[in-house]
Parts: sequence; structure tokens; C-alpha cells
Amino acid sequence: MKRLAIEPDERRQIERLVDDVLDEYGLCDPVQFVAHARTEAESLPLRVRQFFRQVQSEETDVAVLSGLPLSDDLGPTPIGWDMARKTGVGRREEVVLMLCSAVLGEPFAWGNQQDGRIVHDVCPTPGMERSETSGSSTAPLSLHTEDAFHQCRCDYVALYCLRNPDRVGTTVVRAGQLGLPAGLAEILSGKRFHHSPDQSHIGPHGHSSGASDLDAVLFGPAGSPYLRIDFDDTSAADEDDAAAREAIADLYEHMRGALDRIVLEPGDAIFLDNYRVVHGREPFQARYDGEDRWLKRINLIRDIRRVYMTTGARSRVIS
Repeated sequence: MKRLAIEPDERRQIERLVDDVLDEYGLCDPVQFVAHARTEAESLPLRVRQFFRQVQSEETDVAVLSGLPLSDDLGPTPIGWDMARKTGVGRREEVVLMLCSAVLGEPFAWGNQQDGRIVHDVCPTPGMERSETSGSSTAPLSLHTEDAFHQCRCDYVALYCLRNPDRVGTTVVRAGQLGLPAGLAEILSGKRFHHSPDQSHIGPHGHSSGASDLDAVLFGPAGSPYLRIDFDDTSAADEDDAAAREAIADLYEHMRGALDRIVLEPGDAIFLDNYRVVHGREPFQARYDGEDRWLKRINLIRDIRRVYMTTGARSRVIS
């Protein structure tokens, strides 16, 4: 894991930049600012920009910025993302995350996730405690690569911690640390698996942002593998393919042995390579008292044209 601690003078520089962005663009929805984010991010501290250039060029699997600014008047954790959207809470923090993320990739969104918002709120939601969504709490969020079902899935997932009083862990497994047996790797490298949309992509009428995809679980350069897996929604394409079914179970056991736990502190932003890392979240008990765990999240892609070709327009929201 690569980590950079923000110095006090750098924090003040970021705060001034956020002020300038809000003066220029107002307290608008980030979708109106996103096209300008990469240009504005050139005014971030030099060490921050160099950090992200290195993360990208070295294909760093997990990177953390710590000590990023948080508002003194952050307010209570919203009860669900819809309340966050309606009230606009944490807007300054959205700008911080957008600026930092823009150095690493291009933000985009999904129409069936949080009404197509570019920046998501990750906070517990009543009635969703055991779901497969960012509103869950009492159920663990299973290990997965983000949006594994889609060819236009993100290159990076960015998470910015605003509040985590219970020290809930983000769970990660690095592909490079698995050391899979050759026979298992061979099975996982075959196009023998269906990757289906997860619960967060199923709309109110049962529609999803794409159909299930037939592909491998393990792919990429030899000796530096990439992964595509969601243990809730990846299955053997052929129900009679016992070897493929067993390979998923065996992969899960290997991942359990390579699991790392990262506790994000307020002011920490973590950037996960979605091809080299699977991630999840430990279960916790939501209190809905304004002090629950609260993160902001952005999906990033290296080449925004992949999104444009998927949407058929110059839109960052995949429907």
C-alpha cells in the first residue's frame, strides 16, 4: 500500500482551491463541475499530483491520502443517500474528492445507482441493512470488483472517509498476493463464468445497466494478474461445469487467506485499482444517530471515451 500524508500547508492549499472552485462553480451538483475537474486539479499541491502519477504508472493496487481537509460544520451522517442528495451535505468534501480523483482518472456514474449521481454517499440506510448496496450495514459487503458484470467497469474506486467512529474495516485482497496454483489459475482464466449485475444496478422495474457477461475471472499479463469477480453475482456459465463452480469456491478460500483490513480515518481517501484489488466491508450496527460511518465515493476510468462509446453520447452516466 502506498500512502501520502498531507502536510498542514498542503491542506491549506487544498482548502483554498476548494474555495476557488465553489466561487467559480457554486454549490452545484458535481456533474456540472466534472468536465473542469482535471484542469482545476492542476492547482493541487505538487506532491499530491506526483503521488497519483506514480500510482498510475506503477499500477499501485492500494493508495491512501491521509490528512485531507474536512469541514468544521460537516453535520450529521445522512440517513441514506437520498437524504444526502436532497440536503447537499458534504458538498465541500465532494469537491475535495473530485479534485484528487481527477488526477488519477475520469469520474463517471451509472443511471441505476443513486439516480446517476457522480459522487455517491456511502452511509447506512434503514431497510437496506442486509442488502448488497452501499446502504448496507449489519451484513458484510462481500468481496468484489466494482461493477464486475460490465465491460466498462471502472479502473479505480475512490472512497473518502468523513466519519468512521466504530472503526469499520474496508477489506481488500490484492491479486498479486494470491499465489494461485497453476491448475486453478488456468480454470479461472477461461471464459467459463457469468458476471451478473449486482443489486445496486437493478432498477425499480427490474432493469439493469447491462446484461450478464460471459468472461474469465483471471486475465491480464502473466505474473501480474487482473481479477474480475463478485462472489455474490459471479457463477459458472454452464451449470454442469463442476470445475468452474469449484474454482470460484477455491478462489474464495485463497482470498480469505490473503485478506487485509484497512480502517479509514476521517480525512483519509483510499484509491483501489479495480483490476488488481477486490474489496468489501465489515458488518457494523447502524444507530441512525448522525454519527454512523459515512464515506463519499467516485468511480474512475482512465479513458472517458470508453464511457462515451457505451452511452452513445458525450455523457458520463451509463444508463
